Amino acid sequence: MSSNQSIYQKYNLKTVINTSGRMTILGVSTPREDVVEAVNFGLNHYFEVKDLVNKTGRYIADLLGVEDAVVVSCASAGIAQSVAAVIVKDNLYRLENLHAHPHDVPSEIVVPKGHNVNFGAPVGTMVQLGGGTLREAGYANECSPAQLAAAITPNTAAILYIKSHHCVQKSMLNVAQAAEVAKAHQLPLIVDAAAEEDLQCYYHMGADLVIYSGAKAIEGPTSGLVIGKQQYVEWVKLQSNGIGRAMKVGKEGILGLTQAIASYMTLEKESGQQMVEKMTAFIENLNSLNGVQAKVVWDSAGRDIARTEIAFDHAALGISTQEIVDRLKNGDPAIYFRGYKANEGKIEVDVRSVSAEQLHTVYQCIKALF
Repeated sequence: MSSNQSIYQKYNLKTVINTSGRMTILGVSTPREDVVEAVNFGLNHYFEVKDLVNKTGRYIADLLGVEDAVVVSCASAGIAQSVAAVIVKDNLYRLENLHAHPHDVPSEIVVPKGHNVNFGAPVGTMVQLGGGTLREAGYANECSPAQLAAAITPNTAAILYIKSHHCVQKSMLNVAQAAEVAKAHQLPLIVDAAAEEDLQCYYHMGADLVIYSGAKAIEGPTSGLVIGKQQYVEWVKLQSNGIGRAMKVGKEGILGLTQAIASYMTLEKESGQQMVEKMTAFIENLNSLNGVQAKVVWDSAGRDIARTEIAFDHAALGISTQEIVDRLKNGDPAIYFRGYKANEGKIEVDVRSVSAEQLHTVYQCIKALF
């Protein structure tokens, strides 16, 4: 019995085909061998952790051409610690007593209303964890620079911009416009870019802190990255003696992500066109099924990611899309799709984490349902 199979059998775990993308509920991604080696080295050696944090941060900052960087436990922790950083700054009393009682300092975080999303947990929960309260700007389907500015008060600590497919995309100001508003009001701009692929553009657009997931596009271990202006990153680091203590990242995560970033900056990434080629036979097979229509769609947040959209004809199939999703999720192997549009009779297949063989298995499992 291979060690891989024995883990599944030892704990009676379901095997999974992940066509939903880099999703936390499935373990996000599978790091490359060089990352695994760095994680192993971290597990098996001791370091002065503060020294490790500072010097890996310096190394990452130099790689990306930014002022400073710090590895954290995940992107959500990055939001909480960034919010705490702009409220606490370097005040040691507030650092240790953030939630003990109200503090006479600005603590509102202004966010476009269409960015107040649930990404698996609510954005507002992370903001509250960092000692802040959300103040929404604009409307669910519209936020202009003027509307963002109108929400700013003397109690505003920062502006938060969520760059994500989860957010409303239409009639929303972009990061550069948000940075202009922040600068005009002498406020920091925090950008949550968890799943984004460009590790430099938002910093260059004027963001003071930018947060990434280490395990999504970068394909590192479970971790997060916060980059930005040196003063703000220093305040984020200080949070390791405050709320950050409850969300610390291990030495293996720090070294694993640092290696993953170094590789990510030099490795050729799979292009959207390559994804299209991988899914062509899959789409043709699906389109041979009665009541099933498949086509290529592109990422709604503008990333170079192509996916397969599958539309089901409920009348022809006698089964709802949600029921199809549930049956495949509960099958063996368990197949997970992007189900955000299941209410419209559509699901999406993300092919980044699957092989052509696995895609054929997915097709056969869909065919077997009918």
